[in-house]
Amino acid sequence: MTPRLCQLIPAFAFASLLTAQPTPHKRIQQVMDRPEFTHATWGMEFYDLQSKKTIYAVNRDRLFVPGSTTKIVTTGTAFATLGADYQFRTRVYRTGPVRSGIVQGDLVLVATGDPNLTRWEHPAGSYAFVDQDHSYGGQPLPIDPLTSLRDMAQQVASRGIRGATGQVLVDASLFREGTRELGTRVVISPLILNDNVIDVIVTPGARAGDPVGVAVSPHTSYLTVQANLTTADSGTSPAVRTVEDSTDKDHRTIVVSGRVPVGPPTNPRWVVPVPSRFGEVVLAEVLNDAGIHVIPRLGSRTPDYAQIARSYADSLVVAEHVSLPFAAASRVILKTSQNLHASTMPMVLGARPAARDAGKTGFDVAHDWLQSAGLNLDGAVQGDGAGGDAFFSPAFMTRYLEYVAAQPWAEAFQAALPILGTDGTLAAIQPSAPAVGKVHAKTGTFSSFDPLNRRSIVHAKGLAGYFTSKSGRQIAFAIYVNNFAGVPDPATFAGQALGEIASIAWEVIK
Repeated sequence: MTPRLCQLIPAFAFASLLTAQPTPHKRIQQVMDRPEFTHATWGMEFYDLQSKKTIYAVNRDRLFVPGSTTKIVTTGTAFATLGADYQFRTRVYRTGPVRSGIVQGDLVLVATGDPNLTRWEHPAGSYAFVDQDHSYGGQPLPIDPLTSLRDMAQQVASRGIRGATGQVLVDASLFREGTRELGTRVVISPLILNDNVIDVIVTPGARAGDPVGVAVSPHTSYLTVQANLTTADSGTSPAVRTVEDSTDKDHRTIVVSGRVPVGPPTNPRWVVPVPSRFGEVVLAEVLNDAGIHVIPRLGSRTPDYAQIARSYADSLVVAEHVSLPFAAASRVILKTSQNLHASTMPMVLGARPAARDAGKTGFDVAHDWLQSAGLNLDGAVQGDGAGGDAFFSPAFMTRYLEYVAAQPWAEAFQAALPILGTDGTLAAIQPSAPAVGKVHAKTGTFSSFDPLNRRSIVHAKGLAGYFTSKSGRQIAFAIYVNNFAGVPDPATFAGQALGEIASIAWEVIK
């Protein structure tokens, strides 16, 4: 027995060496060892893309809740499937001939899943965004979000069309509408107008007792806001009550009352319940503004879009909006962590003819691509595009990032990532750290309320991406901390810690 045991010991030791993980630099370990993280679980890997060696690792093969770092997998799959130059084409068709300026039939907008249909385009060929997206309560862009629809309305008018005997329809049959994405609970639809929210900008007065300004964007008949708000002293807790008082589903009314403290404007945006119906109402309005007399689809009508689709001939196109290339759309998804856009991508990929004909979902498309890349999918679980239902291991993420770095669209992908201390969801993370402007990475957060302790618990905080270290080594990395609570704002605390670790790694990796 003893000799056999002695023979086994070296084999066991060899196996241990195979699974050994290079321990983090002491400065990184000090961050992880802070008392606030006593009950949290850490996972990370820093991986050299040139030598293909792990520099530091902790629990690199364990599955972690990744939060929105999931979006780098979603976006990479879209890059690989659609291509960096792919453009969404949103068309309006007429279903009958034009006689004396009147369409003998309907005007139909066919939704194609363009996430930026109503987002403003910069002349330089990119989409405008703000670091805190309005879907999370940030301020909307200072533009008319219906600009693209107004442009299409002008195209219709330029063809001499002055009305229609039918109605304005939105064909949203590309994929099923109605699911809510898991982060902001915005409705997923093939039609995305203003990110399927209506912004309600609440601006407190300069002093207590002053009236509060309320502005709605876009301004349409679909939503009316009646406000009775007063300004309270700064530091006072807001006390706002919102009640929907509507009997007409196409013309909603919400009544907002209470107090808001002196301070910057807020945006308790209102989620559009049925985006396709919203589109019909709004498109009819902008067409009327352009001098084209039409009405939105009657509520009693249920169109047969399979039948109507037979009218979708190029000769019957009366307006078209062509998006910027997907590379521009990826910047909005990753820079702002736009949940709706990311959640829409698997639906769009699953609706492509090749996938639909093969009976595949968007996640099947992702699986096939990731498998063809030779990645170990035991380290990956994904059930949505944004990160509310996913698990990834740090090792999977770094090997995924390694594969992406070799793709022809790698430069566009990396340019879409937030930059430490500079922009997007990393704008306020470690703004004075040595690595500011050097780390390009996607953030991730997934939190819930802990009723027992009346506090927030962060199930996931993540950071994954790239940097070229101070010494010149090209690094792919993924850092996760799961199940963290015990401080007043755990998400911000953990986010700063992950940014600090990335900055330290940039500085100390030789």
